[in-house]
Amino acid sequence: MDASKWPIFSILDTAELLKVKKICVFGSSGNEAIYINDDDEVFALGSNCSACLGLGDAGSSFEPKKIEVLCKKKVIDIAFGSGPHVLAVTAAGEVYSWGHNGYCQLGNGGSMQGLIPFLVSTNLQGKKVTKVACGSHHSVALTQEGEIYAWGQNNCGQVGSGTTTNQPTPRKVMAVIGTKIVTSIACGQTSTMALMDSGEMFGWGYNGNGQLGLGNNVNQPNPCKVQGLQGIIISQVVCGYAHTLALSDEGTLYTWGANSYGQLGTGNKANQVAPTKVETDGERMVEVAASHYAHVSASLTENGNVYMWGQCRGQSITSAISTKFHCTDDVLAAFASPPVTWRMYCVDQMRGSKISENVSKSFDDPSTSDMKFIVEGKTIHVHKAILKIRCEHFKTMFQSCWEEDDKDNIEISQFSYIVYRAFLRYLYTDVVDLKPEEAIGLLDLSNSYCECLLKKHCEKIIKKGINVENVAMLYAAAIKFEAKELEEFCFRFALNHMTVVTQTEAFGNLDEAVVKAFIRKAASCGAFRY
Repeated sequence: MDASKWPIFSILDTAELLKVKKICVFGSSGNEAIYINDDDEVFALGSNCSACLGLGDAGSSFEPKKIEVLCKKKVIDIAFGSGPHVLAVTAAGEVYSWGHNGYCQLGNGGSMQGLIPFLVSTNLQGKKVTKVACGSHHSVALTQEGEIYAWGQNNCGQVGSGTTTNQPTPRKVMAVIGTKIVTSIACGQTSTMALMDSGEMFGWGYNGNGQLGLGNNVNQPNPCKVQGLQGIIISQVVCGYAHTLALSDEGTLYTWGANSYGQLGTGNKANQVAPTKVETDGERMVEVAASHYAHVSASLTENGNVYMWGQCRGQSITSAISTKFHCTDDVLAAFASPPVTWRMYCVDQMRGSKISENVSKSFDDPSTSDMKFIVEGKTIHVHKAILKIRCEHFKTMFQSCWEEDDKDNIEISQFSYIVYRAFLRYLYTDVVDLKPEEAIGLLDLSNSYCECLLKKHCEKIIKKGINVENVAMLYAAAIKFEAKELEEFCFRFALNHMTVVTQTEAFGNLDEAVVKAFIRKAASCGAFRY
């Protein structure tokens, strides 16, 4: 995963590119970018339309220049509009804005273009913002407390104020949603979507293509609940130019809105004014992606497969097609028009890649190995030095006082071949290539060997495969292996699907103590209130 897949970054020299940590690519041609390096310095480069680079002038620059105001402030999120205007959020919860401001989208009370980042403080003082989103000319911010603030162009009601008057400063969205806790926000060009902690979806603003999912084409100046998702727990929402994608906690994809390029993935080009389930050949989706700049959609499955559909480099694809990409970000970099980021992209550079590649290739190589593990009668070739460097368990095992230190062959009986081979391969590559159901055995191993990072990795993999049939079994496994994050995730999933889960065979097989603890915890969360 690196930044060079976006054309704008091809002009950076290799040394500079290797320092890049986070990026945001935007602009009418994907020709403007902001990036943060390892030293927490913020740079910008590109055409600088409407002074959107925040450099203090409107001049373009192919040479990266520092955005001094944001350096060392730990920027955690960046969003952009079509003007373009740009918003940035710091770890301290501060919001900065700059760029085009013809519709008050910078939130500073005026309409003058912003040459440098300006701290947005009106009504946000004392609030810690964690996420921002932009439509074409409006802005939305989500606070740590789950509140939404919006400002900017409001001709279609996209600010959610109940009127169609532009909003010059941040205003809390209160109508209909009241004190509900919001967990995620997304913006189309002139619409806004919000996801509640209950899994409910609300939308407001322009609805001419049905992008609010309300069953009609009427604009909404106040939040309206997406009734077509009643009883479905949504875990992620993203917006394209005029379409919306929502992913349920069971990995089911729902789409609605504009479909002139096939961006809904329904196999045709007919707009949908209400949520429509997208068939995925039985694969569970774990992530969806889209940008209000484009008409392309993408998804990632639990098996690591990446799909795309919609307007892909000018071609309309009406049903999801499989790609060779490794993440959804790659789809927008290669096929979106323009090539932009759909979220703040975190770069995972392989520093010293030649060394890492050589180490990876040496795994299970009999020509260079100096010892073997025998598991279920099958041989795995390894290097004692690498195991000692990478794992405390092996570092202890191969001390001179242990008899294993003198052995060339070691038999393993407590773990399966698939699990143990995956573990050893992880020590060479930092990669775990197991299905969710297989990762349970690796979770057991990582717990036994005190491999905390691997344990976290296993928890993430297992989460992708959770469903109503296996959640009780995984909940018990999480308790047994002291995987607290997985335990909580399983509990919340089971709570949201209580009626079905309690009737499964897996739930019936739970230990009495586990069942009692589950019921007590569910009761404390209000599961049995009338």
